[in-house]
Amino acid sequence: MTGMVYLIGAGPGDVKLITVKGRECIEKADVIVYDYLADAHLLEWARPDAELIYAGKQCKDHTMHQWEINELLVQKGKEGKIVARLKGGDPLVFGRGGEEAMALGEAGVPFEFVPGVTSPIAAPAYAGIPVTQRAMATSFAVVTGHEDPTKAVSGIHWEGLATAVDTLCFVMGVGNLPVIAEKLMAHGRAASTPVALVRWGTKPVQEVLVSTLEHVVEDVAKAKLKAPAIIVVGDVVNLREKLQWFDNKPLFGKTVVVTRARSQASAFREKLAAQGANVVEAAAIKTSPLELFEEDKRIINNTKEYQCIVFTSGEGVRYFFDALYKEGKDTRALGNSKVAAIGCATARELQKYGIVPDIIPVDYKAESAVEALEEELSAGDSVLLIQPKVARDVIPRCLRHRDMNVDILRLYETTQDTSQQDALVAALTEGNVDYITFTSSSTVTNTIQLLGDNALELLGKTKVACIGPITAATAMSAGLKPAIISDVYTTDGLVNAIVKDI
Repeated sequence: MTGMVYLIGAGPGDVKLITVKGRECIEKADVIVYDYLADAHLLEWARPDAELIYAGKQCKDHTMHQWEINELLVQKGKEGKIVARLKGGDPLVFGRGGEEAMALGEAGVPFEFVPGVTSPIAAPAYAGIPVTQRAMATSFAVVTGHEDPTKAVSGIHWEGLATAVDTLCFVMGVGNLPVIAEKLMAHGRAASTPVALVRWGTKPVQEVLVSTLEHVVEDVAKAKLKAPAIIVVGDVVNLREKLQWFDNKPLFGKTVVVTRARSQASAFREKLAAQGANVVEAAAIKTSPLELFEEDKRIINNTKEYQCIVFTSGEGVRYFFDALYKEGKDTRALGNSKVAAIGCATARELQKYGIVPDIIPVDYKAESAVEALEEELSAGDSVLLIQPKVARDVIPRCLRHRDMNVDILRLYETTQDTSQQDALVAALTEGNVDYITFTSSSTVTNTIQLLGDNALELLGKTKVACIGPITAATAMSAGLKPAIISDVYTTDGLVNAIVKDI
């Protein structure tokens, strides 16, 4: 049985610029063959059992040669696999997608092109440079900048390009920039023509250099700007001054490390990225379900007996309903029990299951939760508390002191995640991290353990940002000095606190 190979444009860098069809192909693929320029976050949509193969090619540094990639795609297709071939930008704009398709066609392997957002248009757009503009630029051309300068006869029609096209976008041209500038001026393009180089366009590490044809080679050398970058030539470059939008966000140019569990990190990452931050995900913790014993199952099957059920985290909500469903029950099992949520994030998670909490403390400390519960409950009431394996005992202790019956259902545990230890150490060692964020005491202790003997030295190179006083207290007891302690104990509050610190 022959499979199917999808030749997919992965977009210019910003993971959200993948097309809907491109994402669908990733999600159903048996095998994913991806390039250097394809954002690694795209692989988060892959099936857990998908085979991931890196086929990245950088200038003079090829993990796999093109003929090897062709053979690999043919092989996997003939094995009956669904293959997602991820290529940066668009597969047919200097992406060699045509060559791969010809190899597949000759071997009798079905294929489809899935067009992508191409970097010669997207990168300038993220720099505030439109490639066309009424009354300024009515034509544009995309040109390879990777042509061998030693060729006897150039395949590029310089005499036409230099003066007949308003906007020129060169891809893979940083290494040949002196030749490009010289050829354009030699064939009639004014030396004063504006030029922009956009490095890592659409990504939070984007760099933009603006110059002119006569000075661009010198300016690029002075700035030490390297590939990959798009070269834009034309009067539209001058519009950047008015249209700049992406690289003037509050946190643009700042690198922020997120240490919370990967299952919880995506929303936090998105909030930071929306403010322009370059986010390094380095989860220090992970959660996993605990084995349920007969007493636990008895409690789950008798939730109607409790006057109130208290959820202390969004993770607790998810694990509770997973356990409830496994017992063949749904939200009706809660009956008339009141529901309390410690924190708005926990409340939002409950709402996903159709439950609007009756009790939400004014802040997210256990002490405030006790006060809120006291107002709604009486002595003799039964309370069910959903907690992780290790948690503070403030709520059960205080409620029992007020003659309430408290059962604790421990459904999950938080443990150390070592999967991103290398990324964490590398980021801090390089000294380019502006903030490291801690959203719980466990993220603090586990991060310090992951960093080992050099923890305090490495963390001393960056600003420590904590989500509230309890997390900050843990950090201080470990020898850290938090630069930021958010007044609002949510990820939104922490993001806002970081923005205010700029």
